[in-house]
Amino acid sequence: MRGLIPDSFIDELLARVDIVDVIERRVPLKKAGREWTACCPFHDERTPSFYVSPAKQFFHCFGCGAHGSAIKFLMDYERLEFPDAVEELAQSVGLTVPREGARDERPREDKTDLYALLDASASWYQEQLPKNAEAQAYCKKRGLDADTIARFRLGWAPAGYDGVTKALGNTPRRMELLGEAGMVSTGERGSKYDRFRERLMFPILDRRGRVIAFGGRIIQKSGEGLPALDPAQDARKSDGPKYLNSPETPLFHKGRELFALWQVKQANANLQRIVVVEGYMDVIALHQAGLPIAVATLGTATTPEHTELLFRAAPDVVFCFDGDRAGRAAAWKALDAALPRLRDGRQAYFLFLPDGEDPDTLVRKEGKAGFEQRLKNATPLSDYFFDELARDVDMASLDGRARLAERARPLIARLPDGAFRDLMAQELEKRSGASARLQADPAARRAVQRPTTAQRSLVRSAIALLLAQPGVADQVEKPYRFLNLDKPGVGLLAELLDLVRSRPGINPATLVEHFAERPEYPSLQKLMAAAVVGEPEAQRIEFMDALRRMDEQAVALRRETLHAKMRSGPLADAEKAELRELLAARVRPVDAPD
Repeated sequence: MRGLIPDSFIDELLARVDIVDVIERRVPLKKAGREWTACCPFHDERTPSFYVSPAKQFFHCFGCGAHGSAIKFLMDYERLEFPDAVEELAQSVGLTVPREGARDERPREDKTDLYALLDASASWYQEQLPKNAEAQAYCKKRGLDADTIARFRLGWAPAGYDGVTKALGNTPRRMELLGEAGMVSTGERGSKYDRFRERLMFPILDRRGRVIAFGGRIIQKSGEGLPALDPAQDARKSDGPKYLNSPETPLFHKGRELFALWQVKQANANLQRIVVVEGYMDVIALHQAGLPIAVATLGTATTPEHTELLFRAAPDVVFCFDGDRAGRAAAWKALDAALPRLRDGRQAYFLFLPDGEDPDTLVRKEGKAGFEQRLKNATPLSDYFFDELARDVDMASLDGRARLAERARPLIARLPDGAFRDLMAQELEKRSGASARLQADPAARRAVQRPTTAQRSLVRSAIALLLAQPGVADQVEKPYRFLNLDKPGVGLLAELLDLVRSRPGINPATLVEHFAERPEYPSLQKLMAAAVVGEPEAQRIEFMDALRRMDEQAVALRRETLHAKMRSGPLADAEKAELRELLAARVRPVDAPD
């Protein structure tokens, strides 16, 4: 999980970042006593059950159970791997992630090599664009200026089957990486050749601005109005799909990525609206026209992952499609994916374009103001929802209204609990005359209450108190007499005490992260999330009392063990002396010096 990132760096990073700041950039938080709270970003709810503790540097949802450090939050919220989450946090506080050397002679094969290779590929394609007259003519015809070409890193994949391999190297390791990154394909006889040839290249960036894949467009299709090529050449250029995307790779999953989301976030500090269009050129045309709010899916229908990304970026999402049957089918899939994510404060709209038009042609005809007006007039999801469901229904008949109600009920039930869901149910009743009778999940509708501290063993209580306030370990001296107590968790408590004493000032989240790859990790996270009541001084007293009682139990257990052994036979001299000491002396306070 941690790869080659040293544990000491993870400790420093978690000590440097503030989890409240990390989460508040992504989720609106409200102060609640010593903690911060919000509606959980990982499940739909009306009553806030998501808590962030500045003292523990830890988050926990009492509804769905999500919990962890700032690193874990980024992994869950941004869907990042552990090294990527560490990298992003490190950048936010000006740290550079160090890497430990590999333990064997074989170099570690991590994603860093793939990112570097894809970035180098994008740079090479960029260098080829000015060298090709056809590509230059196409960019000019589409009205692309130099700034736009540079901002989107547009490039050109020249003819030939080994351009990328010659430019980037054809060593066995390079060829392996090129295949893994989706840059080369394998022929029937095992030969390798460039996947992209004679195409305008669109680099696809991840949420950190790194190249993870490409889209390639053939620039000459019949009827597109460019100067005619010779018939043989034109036939060759018409082979293959108009757009070709990279295949699924370790870095690229098309159902989870959006073209130009990086550029949108760079152009908008406070994004209120985002527009989803169907093609790369539509996106770029809108950006160049002064509307840097457009993104596109990557050759696939809108997925639930897409809608979550969109609503995280902006509260209002406009889905823009052709007005034909295919466009309306795509729009309904987008609506279906969006329904479970439309909690209060989020809104979706649908913009259907005139026949024969796309965002690129419209924004060039009507300008920024004209397209903005179309966006303002977009159909709200609620209107599109009911209009589409009633499209082939006779609303004048009882049977027709009943059919509408039966179609709409299960879909409305998928909406998150909240005002919008209630209003949609009311609208259904108004239109159909039938009660909504939504079949909602009772558990999802039930308000979540923070649990009180559950009854737990002395050992678990001591660990929970130590996690709440690691500084109390300074008052515990060795040897730990409670180690003689044969109970689960005793060894873990001793290990935690040693770790805290060796790392003065360690915060709770960092303490728990030391166990990230061990079986104790889930239990420690649950104890970290448990409600520990009382002021810091009261918690310290409770912790020391728990250790004292554990010591007393350990002494009593040892005394009983020696008594039982004495009844079955004579004790050794050392055991007799130990028993006399146990019988004669009271247990010293745990914070007394030995």
